[in-house]
Amino acid sequence: MATAPYGVRLLVGAAVTAIEETRKIPQTILTYPMTVASQLAHLVMKMQQDVADLVIKGDETIESLFPPKEEQPEWATFDEDLDDGPSTPVVDGERLTEGRFALFTGGEPESDDNTKSAPPAQSTSASAPEIVEELEYESLTLAQLRARLTALRVADLEALLAYEDATKARAPFQTLLSNRITRATAK
Repeated sequence: MATAPYGVRLLVGAAVTAIEETRKIPQTILTYPMTVASQLAHLVMKMQQDVADLVIKGDETIESLFPPKEEQPEWATFDEDLDDGPSTPVVDGERLTEGRFALFTGGEPESDDNTKSAPPAQSTSASAPEIVEELEYESLTLAQLRARLTALRVADLEALLAYEDATKARAPFQTLLSNRITRATAK
C-alpha cells in the first residue's frame, strides 16, 4: 500500500484533531471557568511566594550588612527580669495554683476579699479524727477524695465533713462530702 505524502498526512491529522476538539467544546465550556479560576489562584499564590522569597533574601542581606543590636531598651521589662520570688503560693516546696485550680492541689486558695475571715486553724494532730490520718486527708486533692469516698462509712464521712468545716472550710470539699453523706443515708 502506498503511503500519502508527509504534508497530506499532516493536514489530515490536523483536521481530525480539530474535529475531535470541536466535539469536546460543550464539555470544555462547562469546566473552563473553574479551570481559569484555578490557574489564576495558582498564579497569585506563586507570585506571593516569589515576593516572600525576595523579602527573606532582602532581610538576610540587610542583617548581614547591619547586624542587629542585642540591647534591650531601658523602659522594657519582662517577667524573666523581675525576681520577686514565686508568683504562685508555695507550700512544702510545691507550687500551688490560684483560683479554681487550687481545688486540685490540696492547698487553700487565697482570697482577695478581706472582709471574709478564715476559719480558725486547729492542730491537725491533736484534734484530727482517726479517718483523717488514715486517709492522709490533708494531702488529698478533690479528685483523690472523690475516688475514696465510696469505701467510707457514713460516720467517717461525717467526721471528715466536721473536720473540713473546722479547718479549711473549702466549699468544693464540703459539698462533695455533704452530697456523699446524703446519698449514703438514702440507701
